[in-house]
Amino acid sequence: MRHRRSLRSLLTAAVTAVATAGLTALGGGAAHAATPLPAHVFAPYFESWTGESPAALSAQSGAERLTMGFVATAAKGSCTAYWNGSPDTPISSASFGSDIKTIQAKGGDVIPSFGGYTADSTGTEIADSCSDAGQIAAAYEKVITTYDVARLDMDIEADSLDNTAAVDRRNKAIKLVQDWAAANGRTVQISYTLPTTTHGLTDSGLAVLQNAVDNGARVDVANIMTFDYYDNATHDMADDTRTAAQGLYDQIKPLHPDKTPAQLWAMVGIVEMPGVDDFGPAETFSPANATEVYNWALAKGIGTLSFWALQRDNGGCPGGPSADNCSSIPQNTWDFTHVFAPFTSGTTTPSDDFSVTASPAGSVAAGDQTTSTVHTAVTAGAAQKVDLAVSGAPAGVTASLSPSSVTAGGSATLTVSTTSAAAPGTYHLGVTGTTPSGSHTTAYDLTVTGGSGHPCTATPWAGGTVYTGGRQVAYKGHNWKAKWWTTGEEPGTTGEWGVWQDLGAC
Repeated sequence: MRHRRSLRSLLTAAVTAVATAGLTALGGGAAHAATPLPAHVFAPYFESWTGESPAALSAQSGAERLTMGFVATAAKGSCTAYWNGSPDTPISSASFGSDIKTIQAKGGDVIPSFGGYTADSTGTEIADSCSDAGQIAAAYEKVITTYDVARLDMDIEADSLDNTAAVDRRNKAIKLVQDWAAANGRTVQISYTLPTTTHGLTDSGLAVLQNAVDNGARVDVANIMTFDYYDNATHDMADDTRTAAQGLYDQIKPLHPDKTPAQLWAMVGIVEMPGVDDFGPAETFSPANATEVYNWALAKGIGTLSFWALQRDNGGCPGGPSADNCSSIPQNTWDFTHVFAPFTSGTTTPSDDFSVTASPAGSVAAGDQTTSTVHTAVTAGAAQKVDLAVSGAPAGVTASLSPSSVTAGGSATLTVSTTSAAAPGTYHLGVTGTTPSGSHTTAYDLTVTGGSGHPCTATPWAGGTVYTGGRQVAYKGHNWKAKWWTTGEEPGTTGEWGVWQDLGAC
């Protein structure tokens, strides 16, 4: 909704007084300048409700900056923000504080994100929930000062897009926070994350940005979610990203007539979804698509590259439906992160890199053999020599590769032979490709039927799966128990004092 300048000024002055009282009560009056984000940044989403460590996954993946979702209220009508709307994770140093400090100490940062689909569809997004712009501003400020961050993200979708009163409150609160930050010498950026069509924002999404202009609230980046189109169309997901972003550019240009083309493109942000999105296989974003989008984004000078979410960047469930913990396509762990990570500097193209996959999954009767094909592909830079190896075969099973080395883009034959003593069950073997620039491992599922061996009944270990303390797995004929959170650490290789406890043969 629009206000004449004089009326808006009166409303802003009144709300500012309320907000100032709220900020002071929270002890946030004194601010110092957090380190600004780079002009062009890669910051994938981190699902903060999983119990995983953002610092650990940042280090493992190479994603130095994370967008952490989500901050919301515990119940509709509340003005108190929590991580994921849970009172168990308040906005305090006890909730992710040490992880965020660890990330920042290594030169990275986090972008706390308010909202998300669940909050936006249940009335617990803070501007939907709280009717006081001053208290909303105080909640934003508390997150900024508690974690010393330079950007907040507003993930607005579902019912929140149509709540015009909340849209207006949110932007008024953003303006209050920006005024507070300016008065205290602190840089605070604001990004909006919004659903899109293949040709730009819907009218409701554009209205959010128009209302920000009306309220004098600066939006530094408008992230479009280039997935979940649900239009039953044929999709080239990389091309759809380009057309959606061009549509956004055309939409924000009239809102900011004084900005140059380079400044407008810097306001554009892209959020992809690795692999199969919620609609299904017709909307599949591949590592090759990621390379296309990376090169295009670098050339255009867009502001932010992201994807939903870091925990999906693995091939732990190829062929399955869309999931929060895997991409549903054959891929190496961190394939998408490795393509997008160099974007933060904005000065280099991705270094030489490759992918490795194995298909189809094997099924063999004990005493027989089966074959599958190992595929490699160039995902960035030039083709390299890839040395191949197989690990994880249980007793009574041997695996070999021919040839054992290929040039990225080539294939090899994986032959699995079994004896009658092999235990029946499904096993997760690992096929690893190694080059001078690094290595990637893909899971190969082998099902053995018959056989006289005693099967392990625990879930087979998988390199891309996250295990919490107490979880048991089967691996190489033994049961193992995780002592604490782990992922990617092979049972039997961590030593007596390592994460995996050997429970004995099975």
